[in-house]
Amino acid sequence: MDATPQPPLRYAVGLPNRREYADPRLLRELAVLAEQSGWDGFFLWDGQVAEHPGEHVTDAWTTLAAVAADTARLRLGVMVSVLALKRPAEVARATVALDLLSGGRLVFGAGLGSSAREFEALGEDPDPRVRADRLDEALQVLDGLWTGRPFTFQGRWFTVADQAFQPVSPQRPRIPVWIAGTWPARRPMRRAARWDGVFPTRAGVGHTEMMPPADLEAVVGYVRAHRNGDRPDGDPTDSDRPDGDRRPFEVVMEGQTAGLEPAADAAVVAPYRAAGLTWWVEKLGWFRGPADLVRARVRSGPPRA
Repeated sequence: MDATPQPPLRYAVGLPNRREYADPRLLRELAVLAEQSGWDGFFLWDGQVAEHPGEHVTDAWTTLAAVAADTARLRLGVMVSVLALKRPAEVARATVALDLLSGGRLVFGAGLGSSAREFEALGEDPDPRVRADRLDEALQVLDGLWTGRPFTFQGRWFTVADQAFQPVSPQRPRIPVWIAGTWPARRPMRRAARWDGVFPTRAGVGHTEMMPPADLEAVVGYVRAHRNGDRPDGDPTDSDRPDGDRRPFEVVMEGQTAGLEPAADAAVVAPYRAAGLTWWVEKLGWFRGPADLVRARVRSGPPRA
């Protein structure tokens, strides 16, 4: 997206934190299996509120701490954290602790959250504009507290008075931040352009579907324009992009491959890679079949060419 070289395509397992996957022991088992089977990352959903009566939900961050202790190579993250529902100071402490525990393998995913009902159930304003404003403020607070230097912030939603949070992440300049959003909405993509990666979904695409490659190509083009300062819609330049950040910009997408024939799986991924994809997240869960089938898909490995 910038003049910096694009990284090679990497592959992650993505799993829910609800229903049968609300068992952190199962998720830990699948993470160890993913590392043994050649995957590059292991990402969990966020969410605190059950979508159906009696549905179980587990804490993704606590689960990732166990995964960090039992793995050595996988990139780890919550994809994506509903940051507007959280206290950013607490998130800053928890993420640095997890990054230290994992040896600098954490990625921080953030977005508005797909469920307005979750905000309503927890007594928060579900208005998308309010959620977006809270998210932008919370990201500023995280970025400031992650520096380890004295930081003060006064916003509409969050306040920090001259705090220096130590220790800091072993990653430089900080923990990578990937921003999620639903295309064709533009504001999330402009937000992503200020950080380290974009994780787009497509309006109307279900759990077992994928956005067309042309949509991903459109996302990449739009974000590239905003990272390069070309703002056709009149947005201000992103002079507040975190200083010193020269890491490659990541393009992340969820998809599904069968894990039965490597050539067929690679053919599914190829047009997305051509569109600019750098991370393929194999979207797994109850919608792909029983846990044994999901376990088998993890074991069969990533859809590499």
